[in-house]
Amino acid sequence: MAAVWSYGQNHGRTHFSIWFEAHHSPSFSPPPLCPRPHSFSSSLLCYPDTHTHPSGESAVCCQSVSWRDTQATLTSEKSSKTNFCCNFLYFPNCGCKTYFCFSYFLQKSSLFPQRAAMLPFYLLTFAATIQAYIQLLPGSCNFESNTCGYTSDTDFMRWTLHKDGRFIAVDGGLTEDQSYEIGAGDRPQREIIGVLLSPPLDQGEWSCLRLVYQIIGSGSLEVLQRMEGRSFDRPLWSSQAPSDSWVISSMDLHNNTEPYRVVIEGKPGQSDGSSVAIFEIHISPGYCLDCDFEESHLCGYSNQWNANVNWYVGGGGAQLLQNSMPNDHTYNNRTGQIMYVDSIYAKTFKEVAKLVSPMTTVPMSGCLNFQYQRSEEGGNLFSVFTRDRLGQYQELWRAGSENQSEWSEMLGEWIPVQVDLKAPYSVQVVFEVAFNSPRGGRVALDDISFSPEFCSTDTEPTFDPSIANCDFESGLCQYTQDQVMGSSWRRVSVKPNIFRNGDHTTGAGSFLLAHSWLSPRSGYMSRLISPTLPGNMKYCLRFYFSLRGYNQTDQALAVYLQQSSSQEKIWTQGERSRGIWIATDITFQTSQPAKVVFISTCRSFWDCGSVALDDISVSLGDCELTAGLLSSPLPGHCDFETGLCGYTQDKDTDAGDWEWRRGPTPTSYTGPRGDHTTGLGYYLHMEASSMLPGQSVRLLSRPLRGSRGPQCLRFYYHMYGSSTGQLSVHLDKDGEDVLLWQRSGEQSIAWLRARVEYQCDSQHQIVFEATRGSSVRSDIAIDDIVLEGGPCPENEIRATVGTSNEIE
Repeated sequence: MAAVWSYGQNHGRTHFSIWFEAHHSPSFSPPPLCPRPHSFSSSLLCYPDTHTHPSGESAVCCQSVSWRDTQATLTSEKSSKTNFCCNFLYFPNCGCKTYFCFSYFLQKSSLFPQRAAMLPFYLLTFAATIQAYIQLLPGSCNFESNTCGYTSDTDFMRWTLHKDGRFIAVDGGLTEDQSYEIGAGDRPQREIIGVLLSPPLDQGEWSCLRLVYQIIGSGSLEVLQRMEGRSFDRPLWSSQAPSDSWVISSMDLHNNTEPYRVVIEGKPGQSDGSSVAIFEIHISPGYCLDCDFEESHLCGYSNQWNANVNWYVGGGGAQLLQNSMPNDHTYNNRTGQIMYVDSIYAKTFKEVAKLVSPMTTVPMSGCLNFQYQRSEEGGNLFSVFTRDRLGQYQELWRAGSENQSEWSEMLGEWIPVQVDLKAPYSVQVVFEVAFNSPRGGRVALDDISFSPEFCSTDTEPTFDPSIANCDFESGLCQYTQDQVMGSSWRRVSVKPNIFRNGDHTTGAGSFLLAHSWLSPRSGYMSRLISPTLPGNMKYCLRFYFSLRGYNQTDQALAVYLQQSSSQEKIWTQGERSRGIWIATDITFQTSQPAKVVFISTCRSFWDCGSVALDDISVSLGDCELTAGLLSSPLPGHCDFETGLCGYTQDKDTDAGDWEWRRGPTPTSYTGPRGDHTTGLGYYLHMEASSMLPGQSVRLLSRPLRGSRGPQCLRFYYHMYGSSTGQLSVHLDKDGEDVLLWQRSGEQSIAWLRARVEYQCDSQHQIVFEATRGSSVRSDIAIDDIVLEGGPCPENEIRATVGTSNEIE
């Protein structure tokens, strides 16, 4: 017999279901009580409803019930029909998908009505034991009777506590005073935002926040961390995925020396019935990977469904009825819980069961510890992998094949495992067991933990790929040149002008150039070689290049991976760049230490031109992972690739709007030919042809909190055109306008970097204002806005006359 209980909730009604799988015992009747999650204090009445398990054996489940303060009322409505029960078992037409569940498997020979009648006692005893094990920190809340100090930000929509349902929610329904304009263009949409603030938290040690939430219809939910005296909140986690039941998500909280608040932003969609709700907030000490499987939410670990073999929860109250299950490792008794997988239902070759951890939310490096047991039967393969957001696996560990004599000594004992984990980007840890037959035995798992120190002192620290970064402002960094085969790359700079583009970093700094005019011969090959990168790792290489004058571009610029004496081409340029800086991302993996080599080849003087290279950076992991991070910019960061990032047009005083554009502007001899971020993306600009001289457009940031220290505003601007007007940056504080920065007239054909340092201790907005000049050739553009706490770095390095003259 197996019992599985779960609950789901559609706001206002909580659904509970419990499954009992009866093997060859049709006379079995389920107990009259269903256990409840640990956040409730009593049980619900349960009424059986018979169904058929796919195996052909009989099964029963409880109909859904609605919870009211002290009594349960049977409803005629069934819970949501899905093919998953508790994300562990497959039972059609009963239950709902949930992460809150337990499974108790009993030997077929042990199933007797009198023992089944004892099951409610064991389940309730077990639930009471679980309640005692939970250690929660301040900031935790189950919203049963109050909000535990959580409050709604009065500037936004109010979160409502639903006392019948024991959850807090923000619902759809637009109101003019509590919705906000978003998007670009003439018809911005309006969105509803509810902001929930935790009480001040002062937790110096690392902790894990687990959120039980539900998004109904459409909407989004985001969790942030707010530090006192800082204008922006640090994002921890976000989701836009709707669900028909409660979902659990986990996020790690760094150890902090300063008090902070947890900020939860709920944004229900505009469709009917859309809502965002929170059922529970758990903050516990330790890492989110840590788990002893004693709590009902299983620390956010979930089983990846397989038709035949799956991970189950073992132990607990039903352990008293199952003598073949081992004692758990945590308490070394039969009431603690473990996770286990059994081959008894394996039907095909290579049946695989996967237990998946929560996705890590911060870079992590250290030692992963766990305990496991394997039964005496062979035929199974136990492995541990990491899986990134792209679904790519990397093996961390694999269980060895113990011979019979060794295994007999370890039978019934837990085996400790320590394995080094290096996760510079978000990953899940996957515990995978593969079976070859129904005689593959059983594997049990318990007490997963993580330590920030590596398992062995001989383990090399995580490689820092920034050694291969270079913007060439102060030299070649750690790059070298191979001058044996021809001309070298030259480091040059260009003063801001209206004819030739400057560097990508600042518009007035240095970059590398391979130019046919600078070569002493009619043909050349320039080779730039990176520092050595360790093997057995995946890298993302990003750089900017610009081409001029090439008739054939296939040899203009290529990137090779140099390993020992071999060299492999990993990228080549196939299109002209129109003289603008183009960003390129290359993902590559090496099996041994390697160097990246940039090669520019010119076969004939008349077929060649110039190749410029700037802002090389290397990071760990696939470039698509980095691109995913860039698509959700940090607060205060905006590259305009996906919209305005919360910036809004000033409709009250503007004569026009900032326009969201890609590529060149409509008017010739003014405006940029591409954006600054990638050369092929989006930027904002003032189109002068639709305005009168002296008219302005204003772009407003969202309201920013004041800070005790200085703030640094960095952005790129483009002011090219014979009649260019003026661009200024203002600070709007309680209606008081303070000028922070200003430029007038034509500046350069290149994107130029601006840095502005200011300090404001009260709420304010940043305003970008562009004013049209005397003719249509006065387009002004901005891109890549970054606002960060702390003073601005030293001023950028300016070009010198000598290096400018080298390429004029």
